[in-house]
Amino acid sequence: MRPKLGSVNFYSGLVLDRADHLRQDANAIARHLSDPESRIYPIWNRRPLVRSGDKPQALWFTGERAREVLTLARETVFAGIAENRAIFFADLSHVDADDVFADLSPAAAFTELRSIAAWMERSEAALLAYARAMVHWHERHLFCGLCGSRTESRQGGHQRRCLSENCGAVHFPRCDPAVIMLVYDAERCLLGRQKSWPPGRYSTLAGFVEPGESLEEAVAREVQEEAGILVDEVAYHSSQPWPFPSSIMLGFYARARTRDLRINPAEIEDARWFSRDEIVNCPNDHRFALPSADSIARRLIADWVEGSAQEPR
Repeated sequence: MRPKLGSVNFYSGLVLDRADHLRQDANAIARHLSDPESRIYPIWNRRPLVRSGDKPQALWFTGERAREVLTLARETVFAGIAENRAIFFADLSHVDADDVFADLSPAAAFTELRSIAAWMERSEAALLAYARAMVHWHERHLFCGLCGSRTESRQGGHQRRCLSENCGAVHFPRCDPAVIMLVYDAERCLLGRQKSWPPGRYSTLAGFVEPGESLEEAVAREVQEEAGILVDEVAYHSSQPWPFPSSIMLGFYARARTRDLRINPAEIEDARWFSRDEIVNCPNDHRFALPSADSIARRLIADWVEGSAQEPR
């Protein structure tokens, strides 16, 4: 099955030149940091600074206020170039954000991205997802995974180098590949739920890709492990950055070869077959609720219900 042309998943569609060539030029990065026109996006505990409202907007600073933010920043990441301006993320997680931004209106607050992304401009939400992923990576790589020595940020925040003379290992940002799949038969699709989810929430099955397996093999393995269903005709749909905390979701459809469920309680709490009518008439409450609107899981289900995804060839 294939998605509708022109469709973009949440957290993708970033309008930005990542300008890799500038990351390797320390002087260019320094010039952009000192440029009063550069935009600085403050991040606190992986949360962007956002002005709330019907259409939330990320807040960024230029000029003197930007210099203040950069002075306080624990880490600074060069994101790229947009509208002929350099974009930087500044991690302020170690400071008291209420004190630093006490002069801002009550409508401005550091906000969890997933709670607002569905109402934001897609490209802006994608930029904030990028920021969240980079800040998280720096938090997790303060020490070298090979020797345990401290690391320092290099190349505009896109590399960390071990400070030990005996090691000097270089570490780069990574994201974990995870497959997420809608299993279907002629008229139904298979949805499952985790015990930790809100009551009634069902979603597509998913899992991380293991070493030594293809994406298609990961799809088949996860479905069999979680629900005891055998699949074939595994077909790619689309992908989605998922910085919660650091994944890339690879969406697939898979046709069920078997129908009898054998749920693995160590993996999921429940799984059921749902018809299109059941999904269309979903009450979206504690009885039955679909995954959140910002997820590729919701997109996979919606395309299947609408019939806009075509049968695999």
